[in-house]
Amino acid sequence: MGVKAFWEAQVVPRMIKCACASPGIMELRAGIVPRAYGRVFEIGCGGGLNQQFYDPARVTGFAGIDPSGKLLEYARAAAAQKGLSADIREGVGENIPFAEESFDTVVCTYTLCSVQDPDQVLRELRRILRRGGQLLFLEHGLSPDAGVAKWQRRIEPVWKPLMGGCHLARTVTKPVIAAGFQIEHPGHQYMPKMPKWAAWMEWGTAVKTV
Repeated sequence: MGVKAFWEAQVVPRMIKCACASPGIMELRAGIVPRAYGRVFEIGCGGGLNQQFYDPARVTGFAGIDPSGKLLEYARAAAAQKGLSADIREGVGENIPFAEESFDTVVCTYTLCSVQDPDQVLRELRRILRRGGQLLFLEHGLSPDAGVAKWQRRIEPVWKPLMGGCHLARTVTKPVIAAGFQIEHPGHQYMPKMPKWAAWMEWGTAVKTV
């Protein structure tokens, strides 16, 4: 295994799991993930960091995908510990291996930053969600402040290969609306104790209305 392959297969998953489990980020997860109900699908479920926040009294089934074999190990272990009936597969968001309108809730946390085609991923998430179902999203992305956004674009070419294809300068909420969702309970902030170029967060509940 070459250095690049080793880095992506072994180092990046551990770095992502560590970075995405900081106390501030876990607090944001705790504010959005418990809204999930019914049959739930989680894109980028690897790492299993959201599992502790699902309410077993509200969730009747759980499915998820992630492209990382190492992160999937964490996700399956976390689901088993939680006692969820889970169908967790290796896969990518641009081609989700589940039928149309299969889920009541879709959960997407810190995933749109690293997919190849975020617009196609959002189309797929809408496809598998039943009418009236909800997409719960929590992502980091492009700052609304021009000075910060400028630095995000400067740093991104170095950041992206080190962090598994993670983009710093992608917009978050606008593409969700463009994909045909109605946003409820939106939120946004800079995470404290983080450099501003990595600290802009957006979240909300997005409903499939038609």
